[in-house]
Amino acid sequence: MGSATSGRIGRFATATRQAAAFVFTIFMFVFLLVPGGASAQTYQFNTIQVEGNQRIESATIQTYAGIAAGQPVDVAQLNDAYQRILASGLFETVVIEPRGGTLYIEVEEYPTINRISIEGNKRLKDEDLLNVVSSQPRRVYSPATVEADAQLLAQAYNIAGRSAASVTPKIIKRSDNRVDVVFEIAEGGVSEIERLSFVGNRAFSDRRLRRVLETKQAGYLRRFIRADSFVQDRLEVDKQLLTDFYQSRGFVDFQVLSVTSEVSRERDGYFVTFNIREGQSFKIGEVTVVSDLPEVDAAAFVGANKLRTGQTYSPTRVDNSVRRLENKALQDGLNFIRVDPRITRNDRDLTLDIELALVRGPRIFVERIDIEGNTTTLDRVIRRQFKTVEGDPFNPREIRESAERIRALGFFEEAEVNTREGTASDRVIVDVDVVEQPTGSLTLGASYGIDSGLGLTLGFSESNFLGRGQFFSLQVGSGSDNVSSAFRFSEPALLGRDLALGLSAFYKETNYDNAFYDTLSLGISPDITFPISENGRLSLRYQWSREDLSNVSADSSAILKAEEGSLDRSAIGYTYSYDSRRAGLNPNAGVVLRFRQDIAGFGGDARYLRTEALAGAETKILSEEVTVRAIFEGGMINMQKGTSRATDRFFLNRMRGFSTNGLGPRDLNAANEDALGGNMFALARFEADFPLGLPEEYGITGGLFMDVGSVWSLDNVAGGPQTGCTVADCTVDDSLNLRAVIGFALFWDTPIGPLRFNFTHALKKEVYDKDRSFDLTISTTF
Repeated sequence: MGSATSGRIGRFATATRQAAAFVFTIFMFVFLLVPGGASAQTYQFNTIQVEGNQRIESATIQTYAGIAAGQPVDVAQLNDAYQRILASGLFETVVIEPRGGTLYIEVEEYPTINRISIEGNKRLKDEDLLNVVSSQPRRVYSPATVEADAQLLAQAYNIAGRSAASVTPKIIKRSDNRVDVVFEIAEGGVSEIERLSFVGNRAFSDRRLRRVLETKQAGYLRRFIRADSFVQDRLEVDKQLLTDFYQSRGFVDFQVLSVTSEVSRERDGYFVTFNIREGQSFKIGEVTVVSDLPEVDAAAFVGANKLRTGQTYSPTRVDNSVRRLENKALQDGLNFIRVDPRITRNDRDLTLDIELALVRGPRIFVERIDIEGNTTTLDRVIRRQFKTVEGDPFNPREIRESAERIRALGFFEEAEVNTREGTASDRVIVDVDVVEQPTGSLTLGASYGIDSGLGLTLGFSESNFLGRGQFFSLQVGSGSDNVSSAFRFSEPALLGRDLALGLSAFYKETNYDNAFYDTLSLGISPDITFPISENGRLSLRYQWSREDLSNVSADSSAILKAEEGSLDRSAIGYTYSYDSRRAGLNPNAGVVLRFRQDIAGFGGDARYLRTEALAGAETKILSEEVTVRAIFEGGMINMQKGTSRATDRFFLNRMRGFSTNGLGPRDLNAANEDALGGNMFALARFEADFPLGLPEEYGITGGLFMDVGSVWSLDNVAGGPQTGCTVADCTVDDSLNLRAVIGFALFWDTPIGPLRFNFTHALKKEVYDKDRSFDLTISTTF
């Protein structure tokens, strides 16, 4: 670029155009003032001469001018011709000059773009930035387009958190009327959020509200956390998130009055302040169901309403009841029935009376559903998210819910659902416009456990397999003492219904962590899952597996030696699950129930009934700063033939404060003191999670917990009675001996996953138990 002529894009071109326009205007002004010129209102040219053009045909320029030889024209028409030629964007200068019977049009063409290059960029790649610009090589150079491209590049850096970035477009003139376009970029530093604060909040602390926002404060982990970058557009999303947060908690008058962003003194960060007005939190008052239609009995719809007096008001609760009532109307064959929620405000007691009125909706039908933008995903995957089909009565609420279901698939970067008038006034067309995104992932991971050591995992998953909305995954893992692989395939909408068909297969070979024997298991299991209530689902399955217990140490228990060998299992089972979090009606609380049974004996070598149950609940207290949780679990195996094996029994490794296989029945007379597991277990876990006062972007919180539980009962106890014996007078104690542990936990939400550090102390244990005061695990709830 050294000897080449370069300069600010458009500066010379603009000056030249202005000069040409000025000359043309002066010429016309003088022409009209000369003697005889004032009376000449029209001109007629025998010929039109075009000069200066190299690439553009003269006939094309004459077409832009719109003046034909022999056509009478006036001064205004000549000016219009000048403007049309200039507006074509092909010419840097245009001069129109009448000379007797000839009209001369002199043009100077814009050069063509030889190449486009980007300099100074390090954070963003050339290919990504070139996809943003509209200017292209071998096309006509346009100063306006290049200036617009510079703005688009600056916006791309702004989205990446570098609002201080500047883009300067320059040109380098080449031979044959060509130019190189160069975008010189000064990236600047990342514009971070130094502080997020709120004004006007009383019900919730700044710390709690920061967790709602998508924008985060900068911290020590700013090199890994990119959400602390300042992006102006993200603030609009944050405003809506705050509004949804407050309204779901009854604050119907909540407003975001303003959002201010101030630049720090060093100009490398922002201080963002949300000025809000909370208002008061309202509860639901009197709830009634009425009908404005004589043929509709309101009493028949009362049972479908789930709004209750005293509940915290939430738009989601109201929408849920409206949907229930409208669905009942459809089930009863009542079309075009709409539910209009009429709300009466009671400021004195801070309640909202809600009247659900059954009214007649407009007689509008769905003409068709048009889907665009899906290059991989099949139309039927999107269509099955609609409960409405062509010809059905049009229900705006159902269309909105269908749009949410489409977005929830996770297949699309953008999904817009709009309606427009159809071929008649009583017809609508539903337009679905989607932008697809990658749905497959290839993962290479590492894990570490105090007992299991280092492990490596390689996995592939695809949530939209072949564009059919099916799920497929394959995972292979290897550790210091185990090798495993798993396969899973799922069809979420069998026969176009809310019916999920799945197939799983597994293989695992291990030395059972701290045990003195090896196991090998493999199996296959088809299953089918379907809803039986709004929050309840039932899963039915069949499983065939082969399990082998081998290489039992000579110093191990005689019980384990007797269980050596392989056997086949053939079992059917079911799982019922209930999760109130699915509806999302209460953002502060949730209840989860699971009940599972497997019956073995339909072929194979084993016959038993295995039962497991879990009940968990959590809620937020103290202005939602603290989450308290209680989880109760239990299980038992009833053998119908023979005795249970170590691969069948429970070991209660979910109880914190103990080593793997560290509690429960144990053969103390064996040199290895092997853990044997038990046919029954019970466990209660109580937890409280709370902030530690550290910045939220660090992702570090604390918790207190207490676990109480036991595992007991064996079919065969060598050396003593089955129950009620002690260590002193029998080999194995399989009695119900409760253990209790208290502890403190540190939760760290890291880029590689949520980690949990447990520091524990056993309050009650048996002398043969193996406890542990520290553990590092992946954080889970229930």
